[in-house]
Amino acid sequence: MTEQEPSRATGAVAAATGWSHRHRDVSGGTLRPTVFGAVDGLVTNASLIAGVGGGGVSAHAVILTGAASLVAGAFSMGFGEYISVTNQNELVQSEVSLERKMLARFPVAEQEELAGYFREYGADADTAAQMAAAVSKDPDTALRVHTREELGVDSRDLPSPIVAGVASLFAFSLGALVPLLPYLLGATVLWVSLLVTAVALTAGGTAVGRLTGRPMVRSGLRQLLFGAVAIGITYGIGSLIGGHGG
Repeated sequence: MTEQEPSRATGAVAAATGWSHRHRDVSGGTLRPTVFGAVDGLVTNASLIAGVGGGGVSAHAVILTGAASLVAGAFSMGFGEYISVTNQNELVQSEVSLERKMLARFPVAEQEELAGYFREYGADADTAAQMAAAVSKDPDTALRVHTREELGVDSRDLPSPIVAGVASLFAFSLGALVPLLPYLLGATVLWVSLLVTAVALTAGGTAVGRLTGRPMVRSGLRQLLFGAVAIGITYGIGSLIGGHGG
């Protein structure tokens, strides 16, 4: 996750006053698919392992099931994230193209619309009109401001589908590997995998809490609770079906 660099004007102010700060990138280009992929992989595979483990299958069957789930889920997440981000970007570009046509066909109306945005931010009518006229002199700048105001996005700073897809694929794989790892290392009982999963859920939630500035303990326990509900329900179903089949 990159930090946004300050502008030249901001840099000059910082140099003169000693004041400066930077914001982290909050666009969600990599953070969202990474966090979502890791948590999804962890909870999905832990739930699946708990379900088949609760059904009384062998450790070998658990490994086979968990490995298949890891591979299938990782590629599903990666491709799904790539396609969803691509579709979203294509929708944005389509709307930007429409806005570009409107700017070319109705420049006066679009400039007045821009002035209206500036008035909403607190500028008086004359200042808003002057600002809109200045922005409208450059078609690219006018288009960028209009799309920011009307679509809430910057068409020149859209998330990369490839980055999102790859991040989601690898994050899911790492998350899904956690509950499977004890079995790969020789464990034969389910509780070891569940214990490792509980630790990973809590640690992951705590890390996200630290990253977002939220209470870390609360974030960790929240993630543990949600994961425990999914795992517990799946384990119960697996135990019920396994016991009935026996």
